[in-house]
Amino acid sequence: MKGITAHGILLLSIAVAAQPAGTAASPAEKLIGNHTARLQAPGQPQGRIALFNGKDLTGWTHYLWDAAAKQQDLATPMSAVWSVEDGILICQGKPTGYIRTTQEYENYKLSLEWRWPEGTTKGNNGVLVHTSTPNALGQWPRSIEVQLAFGNAGDFWVIGTSLEVPDLEQRRKGRRHLNLTDDSEKPSGQWNRMEVTCKGDEIVVHVNGVLVNHATKCDVTRGAISLQSEGALIHFRDIYLTPLN
Repeated sequence: MKGITAHGILLLSIAVAAQPAGTAASPAEKLIGNHTARLQAPGQPQGRIALFNGKDLTGWTHYLWDAAAKQQDLATPMSAVWSVEDGILICQGKPTGYIRTTQEYENYKLSLEWRWPEGTTKGNNGVLVHTSTPNALGQWPRSIEVQLAFGNAGDFWVIGTSLEVPDLEQRRKGRRHLNLTDDSEKPSGQWNRMEVTCKGDEIVVHVNGVLVNHATKCDVTRGAISLQSEGALIHFRDIYLTPLN
């Protein structure tokens, strides 16, 4: 460069490299939770974040509930309820509670697979998005639950939150907001795939490629992601988050 010596270029390079940690993300970067993700050119998908590494529960914390004492169970270890075997995350379902990511997220597509053990005829569980304050409703944190209950995957349940769905008066049953179809799930013993797209104040849910619910006007748009333990044995795998531009 004309007018700048080699020594000047070296000093400039050192100044750029020495930018202190913790400064705001540049226009070419975006904050995803506590991560700084490099933005890609428009039209190019960003890389997925593996929320579950297939080996252990790194990146997750837990909350369990003592139903008799009606307070948090601090004695039972996470490993008594949640374990990993052959790349599968296994939840025993008891005691009730949840695991949650240690990071918070907004504007993303969450994808995961789950199955009920063969022979299961009923079982309850859910994915909690935009998780924040603990004990908003008993053991459950403030969040929006995307239902995984056997035969009802894709219902919304509000936990200290609010949202709207089309035909609200017909589909809202207290905290529950009915899904659009109950025939999108596979039989017990087979893997199902759920995609939850959270963008702004909207949440769109697909189960096995079928649109099952769409919420608007959600009063929360950011938080941790949680998986419930709710009384029944259930398996998870391939839990990924893809940031949205």
